[in-house]
Amino acid sequence: MEAPVKLIYVGDPMCSWCWGFAPEIESLSAEFAVEVVVGGLRPGPSAQSLTDRMADFLRHHWVEIAERTGQPFDIDFLDRRDGWVYDTEPAAVAVVTMRELHEPGTLDYFADLQRAFYAEGRDVTDFAVLADLAGAYPLDQSEFRSRLESKEARQTAWSDFGRARNWGISGFPTLVGELSGDRLALLARGWTKADVIRSRIASIDDAEAG
Repeated sequence: MEAPVKLIYVGDPMCSWCWGFAPEIESLSAEFAVEVVVGGLRPGPSAQSLTDRMADFLRHHWVEIAERTGQPFDIDFLDRRDGWVYDTEPAAVAVVTMRELHEPGTLDYFADLQRAFYAEGRDVTDFAVLADLAGAYPLDQSEFRSRLESKEARQTAWSDFGRARNWGISGFPTLVGELSGDRLALLARGWTKADVIRSRIASIDDAEAG
């Protein structure tokens, strides 16, 4: 029977349902290698200002996700009206920078960004905050900050966005299993409990055995 070689997690650290999914992917990462691909929720040109209407939209979803998943949300963050823009590009660039400089810490750092934004109300569109959160990892901090603000890192993030789109993925979180021979199997589209995903992996194993 064949288990996936690894899991490919396509998500965004500023995606609320991805924050809801954080405990599930953490649980799965204890059993499978996980590659993180940033999907691009509202990056750059797609970014939106935090207006009253936007805040009401987000508040509705955050409350729903908190109730369904038990994950904490700092709803007060949505009260700010200082021109803040919901731009997911900086956090995505930070994730790919961590992946480049310290790949084993990528999923943990992804979760750190989620926790900082959703539970602690920290501004993860701010490079200073992103660099501060990277301080917990064994890497050259000055190199991290330099690469974080580089054109190359931004291009890497956008390459990830394109990779996700080429797979037909536009919603997050999405989890894909990579099988031998570079074959891919969709395991989850949207928030899904880890045990459900494990059962789907077992089904793939059974099909391969048959």
